[in-house]
Formats: sequence, structure tokens, C-alpha cells
Amino acid sequence: MILFPAIDLKDGKCVRLKLGDMNEATVFNEDPVAQARTFERQGFKYLHIVDLNGAFAGKPVNATAVEGILKAITMPAQLGGGIRDLITIETWLARGIRRVILGTVAVRDPALVREACKNFPGRIAVGIDAKGGKVAVEGWAETSELSAIELARRFEDVGVAAIIYTDIERDGVLKGLNLPATAELARATTIPVVASGGLASIDDVKALLAPEYAMLEGAITGRALYDGRLDPKEALAVLSAA
Repeated sequence: MILFPAIDLKDGKCVRLKLGDMNEATVFNEDPVAQARTFERQGFKYLHIVDLNGAFAGKPVNATAVEGILKAITMPAQLGGGIRDLITIETWLARGIRRVILGTVAVRDPALVREACKNFPGRIAVGIDAKGGKVAVEGWAETSELSAIELARRFEDVGVAAIIYTDIERDGVLKGLNLPATAELARATTIPVVASGGLASIDDVKALLAPEYAMLEGAITGRALYDGRLDPKEALAVLSAA
């Protein structure tokens, strides 16, 4: 079970949004490189990075910050936000990103996901961001009529390495992970699923160890780490002892 600390980038700074609203951004660290080093020093094994500006712009915006992070750490990192074509995918993988996360383009152009998985085996994840069970795109600005499970099943057997499932209605507000919905998605596909959105405390970390959630690859944590509600040492100890 992997606990992914999150660095969400807006205007080159580490922020957390409230319910995906770019106007509700709290800056937690103006130096994302230093933040990445801190996470690695604390013992985390895999970093989650999101280019928030890129998700809205449809192209990478915080590339300088991401490149700085990659030079500063040795742990693997996955990146999402504004990655919409094969050239951008290949560029980030060549620069050291371990796994690229495709979100909006997975809805708009599923053929691209299939081609990317073929070209870069084990390096492509799909980000499914849902509101009321329906997939949201364009930095969560639009909601589609497609359900999260329908989208996941489109990529069964094409080689997707993981699905990052975010409950938008919990993201950044510390309501706790929506583990029942995440597990429902995980049961509907053979693709490993990562829970995201709302992790609030050590209780959420402990809940991940329940037998009914054992199929999950892990969970992403953001605001709870930044504001001190989640102690990294305790969280990692809980998971390593399981």
C-alpha cells in the first residue's frame, strides 16, 4: 500500500485547492523543490505531482518547477495536468517522470491512451476525477455524462498501469477518503486503483488496511500533510507494519 504525498503546482508554488476551485488555493510552500526533498527525507517512496495550471490550459505550465523537483529527488514521481499528446508524454518520461497521468484526454481521445500504453508499457496512468460518480474534465471545470466505472472499463486490457480516482467533492476539505466508491471502481476493473481526495487523518490511513480495500494500490495525501493533521512518520509506520 503506497502513500503518495502530493505536490499540486499553481504559479510555481505548492498549493491545495478546495473542491478543485483555482480561486480557492492555499499556498503551503513557495518552494516545491524544498517540499519534494522534505517528503523524501520523511520516508515517502513515491511522489504525486499535479500541474494545476496545465490542467486548465491543456498544456504544461509548471514545467520549470517539475524539472527542479526531478533533479532534487531520487524517489519515483508521477505527473498529471495538461498532458494531452504523445510528444508531451514522451518528453516527461524522458525527463525522469516514472508515470504520466492522463485525465481529460482519456475522455476526449481514448485512442491516445491506448497508443501511449503500447509505446510506454507500465508508464501510463489514467486520472479519473468524479463528481457525483460522473467524470469531470478540463481541470474539473466540466462534468461529463460518463461514469467513472464506464471510463475505467474502456481501458481494460490496454496496459494502463493505474487509475488515480479522485472524489472532487472531498478534495481539499478533509472529509475523509471515499473508500466505498473507490473500492467499487477497483472491483469493476483489473487495473490497480489509487484513492485520492479527502484524506484527513491517520484513521483514513488505517482504514486503507481493511480487507475490503486490500486491492487498492494506495492513496494520495495532500492538505492533511501540509497542515499537520497527518504525521508522516506515524502514517508510514502504520502501513509498513501491515
